Amino acid sequence: MSNAPVTIRPVVTKADRKQFVDLAWEVYKDDPAWVPPLKDEVHGLIDPKKNPWFGHARAQLWLAERGGKVVGRISAQVDQLVLEHMGPGIGQWGMFEALDGVAAAALIAQAEEWLRGEGMTRSMGPISLSIWDEPGLLISGFEQPPMVMMGHHRPAYQGWIDGAGYAKAKDLLTYEVDIRPPAEGVMARLVAAGDKNPRIVLRPVDKSKFERDSAIILNLLNDAWSDNWGYVPLTPDEIAYAGKKLKPIIFPEMVLIAEIDGEPVAFMLTIPDINDLTKDLNGELFPFNFIKLLWRLRKPRTARVRVPLMGVAKKLHGTRMAGQLAFMLIEHIRRAIVADFGATHGEFGWILEDNQGMMSIAELPGAKVNHTYRIYEKTL
Repeated sequence: MSNAPVTIRPVVTKADRKQFVDLAWEVYKDDPAWVPPLKDEVHGLIDPKKNPWFGHARAQLWLAERGGKVVGRISAQVDQLVLEHMGPGIGQWGMFEALDGVAAAALIAQAEEWLRGEGMTRSMGPISLSIWDEPGLLISGFEQPPMVMMGHHRPAYQGWIDGAGYAKAKDLLTYEVDIRPPAEGVMARLVAAGDKNPRIVLRPVDKSKFERDSAIILNLLNDAWSDNWGYVPLTPDEIAYAGKKLKPIIFPEMVLIAEIDGEPVAFMLTIPDINDLTKDLNGELFPFNFIKLLWRLRKPRTARVRVPLMGVAKKLHGTRMAGQLAFMLIEHIRRAIVADFGATHGEFGWILEDNQGMMSIAELPGAKVNHTYRIYEKTL
């Protein structure tokens, strides 16, 4: 490592943003488990003109340099909805990458200084940029490539963040399960009983009415998750934005809405592991890779699928019906995926480490934790 000092400078220009995004390729160039993100997606995430998150939040990005070479990056952000729902004084940081511990320490210190200047009294991270994007630092499961919409990090980061005085706020878990075997035991009995109940209807998302159904799903999500640690509501603009981004990777067989007497009360959103379809694109869609991706998305056949979002209306929480609906959604989607898409394994998550209800639902069919992500906090 060079003895030259590290300097931190804010991201200002288009060239700065390119360096900010492109740094990940240097950090993970020798990591076989890393999957290059689509650069257009990352640029869109940090662009206030594109990402409606900036309608209720503000952020500053920085680059760390040594001898003219970029050696790290970080964001710091203040989100009004975080202040309202997680607590006053909570600022966050994320988008964190570094080539060495000196750069990491300087970046975290810079983020903390900015947060203090914004009146924050607690620092929490990494969260990039929202809890709905890529929350947490990977602390176990480094050998397995992350699935779509989940992060991947260097093992050294944990020690660097610990060394900056941070303590665990919460761990987030993902569970992997072999989806080829059908439901058994109590799960099979609950599914069979639910299938006979004329009040319960499971219906696929209607892509011809996608705005309507995506709003149903994301409003159910806001309701179902509203008591969870870390919950921040999605705004109407964010719901519309998320629906537009998700539409190309939504397949009706994989996304079901459960209704009781015609009222939507639960949903499960499953998506193919798009990382498996994009890992050879090296983050670039143009000039020709977007054609490859569109072709692959016509009928994707990936070994793994992911359940990033699932929820049951809050008024049913703690009832037998809540578990029954969850198992019905899991089993009906499992059957379709195995029959029509050829997948063999599914991933649930993330799930809060103390969300016993969701952990029980994941574990009943035999799922095991395959990744752990940690969100840290520190008093400023």
